[in-house]
Amino acid sequence: MALVRSRDTKPEMRIRSLLHSLGYRFRVRGLDLLGHPDVVFIPRRKAIFVHGCFWHRHPGCSRTRTPKSRIEFWEAKFNRNVDRDAEVRHGLTAMDWEMFVVWECETERICELRPRLVDFLGETREVD
Repeated sequence: MALVRSRDTKPEMRIRSLLHSLGYRFRVRGLDLLGHPDVVFIPRRKAIFVHGCFWHRHPGCSRTRTPKSRIEFWEAKFNRNVDRDAEVRHGLTAMDWEMFVVWECETERICELRPRLVDFLGETREVD
């Protein structure tokens, strides 16, 4: 597990590249915000999390599998991740932040993801 990266992963980089190409400017983990969002839009009070399907248990995804050995360990670990995600969701909502979750498998279908991100973030602000 030491080789598992927590930041600057391929799915994260795809999302950041897409957002930048759409004209959005953002911070990468720019705040000590609850849950350490992957992309933060401070003036908009919006945060984007890029979740790995395996670690965060994407419902119905083929990447959400459980290893065959040490099943109790893995189930406890995955359950804690899902519980932590729910705590972060509730905490950010209480702080008047909006959040958007992008699943790892969705980053491979950018064409489908683009309109959802624009809908979440709203129009880009023109810079003079």
